[in-house]
Amino acid sequence: MTPAIATDLPFDRKEYSTDVLLRLYRELLKPRLIEEKMLILLRQGKVSKWFSGIGQEAISVGSTLALKPDEYILPLHRNLGVFTSRGVPLGQLFAQWQGKKTGFTKGRDRSFHFGTNEHHIVGMISHLGPQLAVADGIALADLLDKAPRVTLTYSGDGGASEGDFHEALNVAAVWQLPVIFLIENNGYGLSTPSSEQFRAKSFIDKGPAYGMEAVQIDGNNVLEVYHTIKTLADDLRQNPRPVLVEALTFRMRGHEEASGTKYVPAELMQEWAQKDPVERYEKWLLAEGIVSETARVQIREGIKNEIEKGLQEADAAPLPTANAAEELADMYAPFTPDASLAPAVGVGQDEEAKREIRYIDAISEGLRQSMERYPELVLMGQDIAEYGGVFKITEGFVAEFGKGRVRNTPLCESAIVGAGLGLSIRGKKAMVEMQFADFVTCGFNQIVNNLAKSHYRWGQNADVVVRMPTGAGTAAGPFHSQSNEAWFTHVPGLKVVYPSNPHDAKGLLCAAFEDPNPVMYFEHKLLYRSLTGPVPAAYYTTPIGQAILAAEGSDLSIITYGLGVHWALAACKELNINADILDLRTLLPWDTEAVARTTRKTGRVLILHEDTLTGGLGGEIAAWLAEHCFSSLDAPVRRVASLDTAVPFAPALEANFLPQQRLHEQLRALRDY
Repeated sequence: MTPAIATDLPFDRKEYSTDVLLRLYRELLKPRLIEEKMLILLRQGKVSKWFSGIGQEAISVGSTLALKPDEYILPLHRNLGVFTSRGVPLGQLFAQWQGKKTGFTKGRDRSFHFGTNEHHIVGMISHLGPQLAVADGIALADLLDKAPRVTLTYSGDGGASEGDFHEALNVAAVWQLPVIFLIENNGYGLSTPSSEQFRAKSFIDKGPAYGMEAVQIDGNNVLEVYHTIKTLADDLRQNPRPVLVEALTFRMRGHEEASGTKYVPAELMQEWAQKDPVERYEKWLLAEGIVSETARVQIREGIKNEIEKGLQEADAAPLPTANAAEELADMYAPFTPDASLAPAVGVGQDEEAKREIRYIDAISEGLRQSMERYPELVLMGQDIAEYGGVFKITEGFVAEFGKGRVRNTPLCESAIVGAGLGLSIRGKKAMVEMQFADFVTCGFNQIVNNLAKSHYRWGQNADVVVRMPTGAGTAAGPFHSQSNEAWFTHVPGLKVVYPSNPHDAKGLLCAAFEDPNPVMYFEHKLLYRSLTGPVPAAYYTTPIGQAILAAEGSDLSIITYGLGVHWALAACKELNINADILDLRTLLPWDTEAVARTTRKTGRVLILHEDTLTGGLGGEIAAWLAEHCFSSLDAPVRRVASLDTAVPFAPALEANFLPQQRLHEQLRALRDY
């Protein structure tokens, strides 16, 4: 190799030592050699699927080595170099790909769909974009702690078309979070070329629109990647803000191996083959005398030996054995409630408990006392700071706790929920207020695929409470009145609570913050200022998962929750029915023992909820009763719910939609059966 060739190679060593240059070489070579081995194993059926990063290694390696070991990185499919550069043990990494018990997900997920806090890596989910907001949350935690750190997250050019990309960048810019958004622009989203993904010429055009810097780099030049990211990171640690970095590169193999590359013009493949990040850098090192031919061979052999050793370790690892109890248990982070936090006496049995406050004030008080109890708790939501929220629940909180912990958010529900997971990764607690429960659809993916599955997949809990002002009765129409709790009772990994009275409104909210798992907290808007009740002034919790009798009787049982409790009480009084009225309080996990107990007592069960009939929680409870309590039933289980329509606006239509009139009819029929 002659020095003349070296002048044709675009590398500038700047002030970097030989040790740095050689480390970059070793780490650049390792993912390439691993991939070459994995492609063989894929053909042998020993690996189920492979997303190749051949041609893009310089981005992962250069950017990872540019950061400090305790700074989080959130990679994608093609970022094997992140894991290897962070020293993730190859045996465990290969076991992950083989679905082995010793893998990071215990065989529950594949590829890079995992995280490892030991190595400060948070892997992706298949939806790609949601991890960008998680990076926001991690960076926010560092900012609040005044820790001079940056967070690095990746996106492909295709994934950058998702709304999560916009939301995450917008939030990071508004909050000035130290996040480096690194876009790997390889020209294709699977087979769709960039010209069919976006109209902008490049991603650096997007940066100014968000009010952030944007830098474009040669993604196949490991030295340029390393120097650019290192320089930016050094600056961002002292002057926190987000930066968009576009790395131009090319994927030399298919989106995944089965898809191939037939859609790529041959001349384009040839052009980028000349820019191979490993070969170019290796040629330059040889030409500059930084590495000898002998050393080159030795480095390669050393890495190959490390790979073989890792494969032997993975091959020897056991495949997972199905264990239903373990699978169910791992959906949630282990948690034992503090029994001392539950009131030792019943409400109304001491002077303090007789204090009457409104439902909305109980929520506000529980929130305030939780903020006092947990200094790491951060509140996020639209208009919740100085304005106090549209329902004024957080009024005065900014003066008491500061804007760092009581944060107005852009209209970016997905990004804010994702940020909650990021805060959890850094050991904080988060509350996300949906302005109305209806708007949760905009953050649905983050809740059901990120928050709910995180602990099951890689042991990371999501310490996030999502508050949901819910329900009809206020003539607010189809988009401000929905009861959508059943969407979430179907999702393992979540907990769902729905208080019917001020005492439980405070106690369940405090319990939700105590619990390290994601909790969906439903609060009925109609009860905010119309219902008062006795609430202890001191901090306390209402146990999640325990139902309670709102009334006791022997004629029949009504199983309900939320506003349904009050409908049931009023209807029974009007019809002179002596009923057990079981307030579930928690909808996931719901109290099967309490349901069975009241069923055995009366033999007649009516299930009532405001949610629509089809697909509502009542159907699940009715099915469970048929399976487990059939012999105790003296009549068919009846369900009463709202009509299977959207929630109408006009008061007469809304009244017809809601179940109160049908409740009276069904109670008479059940009593007289």
